[in-house]
Amino acid sequence: MEFACSHVVCNWQPVSDVPALYAAVPSGSYSSWDGSTQSAAQGPSSSSYRDYHDYDNRIAVIPRSHQGYQDDSSLVPPPLPPRQGSCSRTSQRHQRPQSLPLPSSAPPPLPPRVSHSCNERNLKANVNVVSVSVGRLVDITKAADIQQFQNPFYCKSCQGSLSALSVPRHRQQGTVWCCEFCGQENVLPSTASHLSHSRDVLYVSEDMDGDYINLEDMLVVFCVDISGSMSVTDEVSTASKAKTPLYISRLQSVQDALLKSLNSLLKTSPRRRVALVTFNDEVTVYGDGTTVPLTLRDWGLMDYDHLKSQGENFTTPHCIAESILPLSRKVQEMKEHGATALGPAALISIAMASRYMGSKVIICTDGRANIGLGDLEEEPTPSSSYFYSRLAEEASAKGVIVSVLTFKGTDCRLVEVGTLADRTGGKVNIVNISNVSSEIQSLLKDNIIATSVKATLLSADGIFYPYEDHCSHKLVKEVGNVTEGLEITFEFAVKPSSVESFLRRDRLPFQLQLDFKTRELQKATRILTEQRRVTTSSWVWTGSLNMSVLGVHCAQLCARLTMEGRVLEAQRQLQAQQELLKQISDKQPNTNEESVYGNWISTMSHICEDLTENTQRSRDLPQSKTVPVKGLSDEAANVVYQMKRAKSIALRRHPSDTLGL
Repeated sequence: MEFACSHVVCNWQPVSDVPALYAAVPSGSYSSWDGSTQSAAQGPSSSSYRDYHDYDNRIAVIPRSHQGYQDDSSLVPPPLPPRQGSCSRTSQRHQRPQSLPLPSSAPPPLPPRVSHSCNERNLKANVNVVSVSVGRLVDITKAADIQQFQNPFYCKSCQGSLSALSVPRHRQQGTVWCCEFCGQENVLPSTASHLSHSRDVLYVSEDMDGDYINLEDMLVVFCVDISGSMSVTDEVSTASKAKTPLYISRLQSVQDALLKSLNSLLKTSPRRRVALVTFNDEVTVYGDGTTVPLTLRDWGLMDYDHLKSQGENFTTPHCIAESILPLSRKVQEMKEHGATALGPAALISIAMASRYMGSKVIICTDGRANIGLGDLEEEPTPSSSYFYSRLAEEASAKGVIVSVLTFKGTDCRLVEVGTLADRTGGKVNIVNISNVSSEIQSLLKDNIIATSVKATLLSADGIFYPYEDHCSHKLVKEVGNVTEGLEITFEFAVKPSSVESFLRRDRLPFQLQLDFKTRELQKATRILTEQRRVTTSSWVWTGSLNMSVLGVHCAQLCARLTMEGRVLEAQRQLQAQQELLKQISDKQPNTNEESVYGNWISTMSHICEDLTENTQRSRDLPQSKTVPVKGLSDEAANVVYQMKRAKSIALRRHPSDTLGL
């Protein structure tokens, strides 16, 4: 886990009052170390920080309590003792007149620090963000030294796990652990002494969740559009200096890319299984090219269960070492004509791939689905949206990655079709004729590390997660398939009713639990536990914030809000993050990060502005809180889907990518 701020900012409030939970922070008076009082919003005096970290305000925010202290004079330094005079006359001679005030016994106040500027007192953006490199954490091959072959001990109330932060106590009824997340008392079993109390533990089950599967048996299904629009040609550059330009069609570029991919797989993974599915106004399943093709048309393209059954029961393809010749012939024989039955073809391809954990489906298309299930030719209907969402959930549950490639200058309703990639860990990309081959090659290398991944983030009772549907201190997120480099972020905040109590505590605990299945179908759980000190927003120094975590979180959150139609919320988030990143870059300039993250924010801002303007022109209610994304172009949808899977610069594979995604 990587936090954007070294401390938990307790009194952050959003610019707008979204839920009622964001009530005003209690403005009670607090006593500093020298007895002076100030409000919670003002923060402690700078002199109280002379022996502590810049953020540490444990001394300065102790509340004035009438029960704890009967006399506040205990917080004031004692008076100086009287001088020892030689005689009474000397004492009288040096005695000050009664009319003059006595000197103060307290030392003069220290001058204020100059390391904080007034602009840093009000943080519009929430810096309570944590980033999790899921792709690295679920790779058990890199965590052999922390593996444990036993089950963790969970709190019976909040399901928090016993860790290095836990403090078991011996009582009459046995050893008791008071959960640091919810306060529930749990009686520990006698075997608890053998449990690992490390802050980073990987629990791996020795039992297999199903039969053993050879990792090379995974299936790659190429689902190719051969409709009439695939005959459109474009000029390509050649190495020779011929005066006559060379034009090839979209289908020809796909054929060339598939033949190169088959030869590459033959060299690198000869036992990999490969199948071919084509679609126009009918769907044809060639499999590995060695069997009689299966053709589905008319009513067969409208029956979900029938299509799924046909895919699951189709003949198992041979490995590429045995089928490359007939499969290559089928690729070369493809001809473009007809309509676009994309939905039925995607369904049957995913059904075929679902028999092998870690399989892939690569969809290449250039037009809207206009026949059969998932028809997008007219205005998208709830049934078509539900079709792609349901199909994506089934693929994710079976450990299948779906990637979608479309061509530049086309309109495929990528907002809907891209759901298949977004929810399965695949990629969405718009290609041109010249780079189809390289894009497919990169998709073949992107293998699944773990499936059925579920991330749970726990913190102290009083923490909640903005932009989520509940206000609990426990957040559960279904991640699904995980490939290398996947990074997710969480944003949290403190409930106003808990600010005062949190400021009196030393630290707050955080625990991340990752439950997943390995590619060998072993069940595993990785648990990381940390704790963070608390502070107020007026004492956060922007120069010490993590620009990488904040930039990735801003991209992912705003893209998610945009796809949900919450464009106005995304715009507010973008504006706040833009101001904060500017402050951070002023304190610790980093040209590379600043340009990449700034580009993300600028791009998302333009997309949100376009959606808002189009909605206001077409609606009578411009103040609506939700903005439909059905009018989002393929280019904009491509950017938003990539933003949802943004990752830190250090984790990027393609530095040449203009968006840095």
